[in-house]
Amino acid sequence: MTLRSTAKGKDQVSTIYLLRHAHSKANASGILAGQLPGIELSTKGKEQSELLARVLGTLDIKYVHASPLERCLATVNPYLLANSKVSVREEPAFIEMNYGDWTGKKLNLLARRSLWKEIQKRPSGVTFPSGESFLEMRHRAIGAIEEVRKTNGNHLVVSHGDVIRVILNHYLGAHIDEFQRLSVDPASISVIRFTNGNVSVQRINSTTDFGAHSGSTLGGGAGSK
Repeated sequence: MTLRSTAKGKDQVSTIYLLRHAHSKANASGILAGQLPGIELSTKGKEQSELLARVLGTLDIKYVHASPLERCLATVNPYLLANSKVSVREEPAFIEMNYGDWTGKKLNLLARRSLWKEIQKRPSGVTFPSGESFLEMRHRAIGAIEEVRKTNGNHLVVSHGDVIRVILNHYLGAHIDEFQRLSVDPASISVIRFTNGNVSVQRINSTTDFGAHSGSTLGGGAGSK
């Protein structure tokens, strides 16, 4: 990741808007999509992306950093089409967690496995079979945020439920084992502001759809269908 660094001697102020991708077909089917390619937005998700384009248009976004997975790029595409001066930078560090052998499986079936209880109680000790650990995911995601924050202005980061929850949990100063207390719904926006080394989590899970919200299940939950 290469960004223009803030000039020395000036106030360092950056705001990061964390956008979870809109409702996907995997969300609708209760599937843990993980890093599977080709996961499209659902009809609901496409409607959310159009609404988000108008919401994001009011935020004076200077930079867009997105997970390279299709559902993230499709979420922000209507906004980019309406704002030709803003371009998207695909950032692999913001990709969904690698759930390994759990990828593509039904969540209601995964919930019966013994590892599920460990994920709920002590995710810091969990590595998914043939996949990634929560600590590894946090390391790459926070590392990328720390790079983004060095450049003044408003940044949009388009990512995934578990990734965003881990980021928010980190800047709230909580242990990683507490991150599942947070809910981050599809198409929701959370906000972190960095000012001269100080951090302020200003908003969590602000949605354009004020219906039912998800619980804090693996993958971030599907929100209301």
